[in-house]
Amino acid sequence: FIARIVLFIEHIATDDAKINHAILHVFDFVSCVNVFSQEELDLSDKNVKSYVQRVAKHALGNIDNKRGEFEAESGFKNELSDYLNGQSNFTDLSLMIAEFLGSELGRVEQPASCDLLVVDFEDSPRAPKLTTEDIAELSEEEATAAQAELDAAFAGRSARYFGLLLLESKPAFMHEVGKAEDGASVNRIERHHAILPSPSQKISSFALVDVRTMSVQFVDKAREIAGEERYLIPQGLLQCTMEASSKELIDTTMRLVEEVANEYGANAAIATAKAKAYVAENAEDSDEVPFDEFVEEVFEDEGPRRSFVEAAQKESLPEHAPVERAVAKRVTRNHKIRTDTGIEITFPAEYAQNPEFIEFTSTSNGLIRIELKNIGSIENK
Repeated sequence: FIARIVLFIEHIATDDAKINHAILHVFDFVSCVNVFSQEELDLSDKNVKSYVQRVAKHALGNIDNKRGEFEAESGFKNELSDYLNGQSNFTDLSLMIAEFLGSELGRVEQPASCDLLVVDFEDSPRAPKLTTEDIAELSEEEATAAQAELDAAFAGRSARYFGLLLLESKPAFMHEVGKAEDGASVNRIERHHAILPSPSQKISSFALVDVRTMSVQFVDKAREIAGEERYLIPQGLLQCTMEASSKELIDTTMRLVEEVANEYGANAAIATAKAKAYVAENAEDSDEVPFDEFVEEVFEDEGPRRSFVEAAQKESLPEHAPVERAVAKRVTRNHKIRTDTGIEITFPAEYAQNPEFIEFTSTSNGLIRIELKNIGSIENK
């Protein structure tokens, strides 16, 4: 049993997205010729498969992903449902998307050439939250619970997504090998205008639909189309709502904590670090941050608690803010402060409440003393 869990965790750690279908369409606004593919990408080519996998996974893990839900009258939702139910095929759906986006992008004053990657893929199931050291110390009862979680992960398999990503072409220099008139080899430097972005590069416009819940996550930028500024993917194509990303919710929350702390003369660094530590810890057990518990943890007095709630209402923050675990961990893991003397300190957010490692004290002359404790060694960075 323990060996099975270990093997499963190792499998998850190295597993890539499973690509069911992928196709690439070209919007070339330099030559004014769009090329829509009639066939899917050849996923038997390892380089092609690897590129699609990495681009899809990178988009899925983007901390700037906004959330959305399809409007009741969304035509795209109906088209996607027909595809998922087997009433239409992948290529036809991708062509419909390409025709709409190509037409709309062509109406932008200075359209940028790009490629449209449409992909149907599955992401690996989440591994049980166990290390090999944890597994070795499991009791019989804990082992049973771990087995249940493991079986659920196997049975439920991967989350499936339908994605569309606009890959803006980048100009780049490349070598070109040729022959001179006398037959001699000649190497030249040429400028190529259709280089795809690297798999690790941020994509400015894309959408991913969880096909089980029909929830949407996306990133897009405002474009002026026919004199009207709008978001082409969520508003034009998908017809879905536009809700703040987890990162935006966390950033707004931390800004309000700092403002309230300063208003009441509290140490903003400690308050913000407490807030980050709470979000990071709470995200381990839930995908939401309950603000009623949050304010009690961060602020000791009723005055700042009430001010924070009022400020949060003005910012339209939900009472239970949805925050993805991965985003919470990345954004709130560390806290960075900069003093008016130019000193910068970065420390784990939870240390702000642990005087064994770092302590803030106010001196009689109104200044702040920061004491770092129990340091075994110092490494230059």
